[in-house]
Amino acid sequence: MAMAQGPEEFEHVDAKSEGEDEKEDISDAASSEASPGAGADQNAEDASASLARKQARILDACRRRDIDDLQVLAISNGGFLSDTIRSQAWPILLGCRVDERGEQKEEASDSWTGLPRHRDEDQVKLDVDRSFVYYPSGDTTEPTQAQLDSKRAELSDLITEVLRRQPYLCYFQGYHDICQVLLLVLPRPAARAAAAARLSALRIRDFMLPSLAPAVAHLRLIPDLLGAVDRGLAAHLSRIEPYFALSDTLTMFAHNVQRYGDIARLFDALLAREQVFSVYVFAVIVLRRRAELVALDEPDMLHFAVSKIPQDLDLEAVVAEAAALFAAHPPETLRSWRRISRASALKTARDVKACAAQSLEDGRVLFKKQLREMRWAERREKVLKAAWANRRIILAVAVAAGAVYFRKAPIWASLVSWSTPTRNR
Repeated sequence: MAMAQGPEEFEHVDAKSEGEDEKEDISDAASSEASPGAGADQNAEDASASLARKQARILDACRRRDIDDLQVLAISNGGFLSDTIRSQAWPILLGCRVDERGEQKEEASDSWTGLPRHRDEDQVKLDVDRSFVYYPSGDTTEPTQAQLDSKRAELSDLITEVLRRQPYLCYFQGYHDICQVLLLVLPRPAARAAAAARLSALRIRDFMLPSLAPAVAHLRLIPDLLGAVDRGLAAHLSRIEPYFALSDTLTMFAHNVQRYGDIARLFDALLAREQVFSVYVFAVIVLRRRAELVALDEPDMLHFAVSKIPQDLDLEAVVAEAAALFAAHPPETLRSWRRISRASALKTARDVKACAAQSLEDGRVLFKKQLREMRWAERREKVLKAAWANRRIILAVAVAAGAVYFRKAPIWASLVSWSTPTRNR
């Protein structure tokens, strides 16, 4: 505010200096010039003190492993502020056991390199070779090819370790986008592996099933949310399927957000809140682009536009508005919520503190339960499709079988004899 008042102060000095000697004029002008500078210094000091207080509060919450406090701080302006602090906060939110330096306390005793090869490792290699397109480029000095090769080797090791230690998980394209953010924030390999393992089994488990059907079920919540807030926009987007949100919800926005500082800050909020929060973030982004989207009538163009996230988003506002949208329309109020499996991470990770207390074995059990449900749903759908395709044949057979049954049934015979007149001989 002091800097904004600077021009007004100079105008006041100029008006006051009329009719006075030159020395007094220079003295007043010098004094007025010092005023905005002093105000700027004071603002900087206040901002620095506020930042220091928030840093201290975050670190204190980390020492106490206070997830409730960390959740509030993650949503507040700036999130966890720096990667140094994130390296302590993120593992706590995910339920990892870490010390004050963010180092994993319980390292696996056996080496993952001797474990059987995972069935998806060939695809992992293809995706890792295409990784680090955006990060860490842009925010810092451009990395050399040797540095990129080193990071890609680390990323490959991280993903392969998670998959070999939890072989039931299925890799999906975009998983490497999530893991590269964890790799860049968490400096120690053991902490990265623990965080990625727990995130995979307990938070994004729905995406690591053999089918994307559970992930698509998440997307059905978006039209419900939009309809609750803006029926006109929801009606406009109803002409296209909500697959436009698949890439962002699947990768926690890491595939499309290009600036490292932005994705790290967004991860603060996504890791601090329940898994369904990513759906609310996407819905807010769509709502903020209303004018742009309603101007598009052609479905293909509309799908293309809504699937691309603008890079100039005010992420602080998006996070705050997503939290407000969640408070106003929690997931259990949405029509499609009842279609989400009770074993889905959307429901088993509703309470971040409870999720942090779950074990990897809990994740495996829930995965198997989801898999059984998914297989049953697939068989049911297959039977229904076959029945519909052969409905005429089935109907004809049913009518014929019914006719034979009724003709042979005793009650049918009695009815026939009763209704048939007897002839006198």
